[in-house]
Amino acid sequence: MQATVSSAEQMRELGRRMAGLLRAGDLVLLTGQLGAGKTTLTRGLGAGLGVRGAVTSPTFVIARVHPSLGDGPPLVHVDAYRLGGGLDEMEDLDLDVSLPDSVIVVEWGEGKVEELSDERLHVVIARSTGDAADEADETREVTLVGVGERWRDVPLQELLHG
Repeated sequence: MQATVSSAEQMRELGRRMAGLLRAGDLVLLTGQLGAGKTTLTRGLGAGLGVRGAVTSPTFVIARVHPSLGDGPPLVHVDAYRLGGGLDEMEDLDLDVSLPDSVIVVEWGEGKVEELSDERLHVVIARSTGDAADEADETREVTLVGVGERWRDVPLQELLHG
């Protein structure tokens, strides 16, 4: 499923809508260039899940846990950008222990954390690049790909066109 998002607020709103479909045990992989909107989308997820604390990029701490303010699952926000060793390096974070009880969102996780779960939501965010790209242009193409039985019947198209 693919859609165009034209502002940071629309990206956050997409995250809020996505949160309504997420449950404990879900793994979400975010892929996109620097500045594509991965953390902005995660802010929306945090708002939609009703978690405590400002959702900011965990680049320098690798992972942040945002407990739920209600009865929902906590959000574990991981930035795997600086981790080059794949799942071996990720094991130090004990994500496999957190996964059953949390929603885990991994920025830059493609090729690094897929072994955590056979069922995951992969979000690819693409923005215009090159000489013709206007730096002020916030337009992004967002593609959602559900992997595994968990995502087979989830209406992802409604997220993108809601």
